[in-house]
Amino acid sequence: MEWRSYYLDMVLVPLAYMVTVAYHVWLWHKTRTEPFSTTIGINAHARRFWVPAMLKDIEKKNILVAQSLRNLIMGSTLMATTAILLSAGLAAVISSTYSVKKPLDDAVYGAHSEFMVALKYVTLLTIFLFSFFCHSLSIRFLNQLAILICAPQDAMSLVTPEYLTEILEKGTFLNTVGNRIFYSALPLLLWIFGPVLVFLCSIAMLPVFYNLDFVCGRVKAKMVVINDKSDFA
Repeated sequence: MEWRSYYLDMVLVPLAYMVTVAYHVWLWHKTRTEPFSTTIGINAHARRFWVPAMLKDIEKKNILVAQSLRNLIMGSTLMATTAILLSAGLAAVISSTYSVKKPLDDAVYGAHSEFMVALKYVTLLTIFLFSFFCHSLSIRFLNQLAILICAPQDAMSLVTPEYLTEILEKGTFLNTVGNRIFYSALPLLLWIFGPVLVFLCSIAMLPVFYNLDFVCGRVKAKMVVINDKSDFA
């Protein structure tokens, strides 16, 4: 085995994923310490008030609740369907004997052996399956919430607003994790053409993630002021 041809794959691909993982670890830290500086923290803060607000007048807002949960379920279903279809396609490619398993061009940087080509497809298949798994669990929690949120509320009921909020948080969290795992597979699709493109794509996705995950200064300052007022109230 010519290990020299594996140098770029062994260095650039893990480095690209270390950069992506480091960004998400930093995002998790900012969400825990400064929740109003990230869209994830603001959305989680709003969801904690959504369930009690819907339960106060569920007879009039039941259609709104059903439509909101339906939209969440449809989003998770779409991503789960896409992930499992890509997994099925990759499984067919791995098990086939066609020349599609070969490198498209000898000029592609990185290793071209059958082992490396198989490793690329197996890695993609594993990531898409994990994304499908997370989205499937998200659909399960959201369907459970759609039934329980219309349950009668009384003093002896175990279906409390806190319990329903926890289910909603689990469903949306799994949806977010499934989406991020799916997005992490996009650079790996370029691994078929070489590890250099994987690294460049991972670096290019960081500004996109940052603009999606963090709010602007004006919104952040407004949320801090609202939080301070609620503390003094």
